[in-house]
Amino acid sequence: MTKAIVVSDARTADAGEHHPKPTAAQPGQTESSRTVWESAEGIRSGVWEVTPGTFDSTRPGYHEMCQIVSGRATITEPDGTSFEIGPGSLFITPEGWVGTWEVHETLRKTWVVIPFDALAAHAG
Repeated sequence: MTKAIVVSDARTADAGEHHPKPTAAQPGQTESSRTVWESAEGIRSGVWEVTPGTFDSTRPGYHEMCQIVSGRATITEPDGTSFEIGPGSLFITPEGWVGTWEVHETLRKTWVVIPFDALAAHAG
């Protein structure tokens, strides 16, 4: 029998140990991430957290759905379009997306990553 995977409270769930954010614009920004589920096709879901600061982000080869559970940030796309995110925000960054995140207060999200190849294999 297949059972559900339950994270009782994403706001306080263990997101793993913080490490320096590789794409941070300044030293000192850290992030942590913990995968809580992964399928055979490479679809993954988990919890991620990042401290205040600015960093660049891309989605090479995968789509990501994000649900913000705490914190605040502004995300700016290359054409200058920006949007604010905070608790309750749900957004999708599709394969090939590029943007800059300015994190105003420690941000925590749940995420689902869908590899582009996993979708292409089932499009058949």
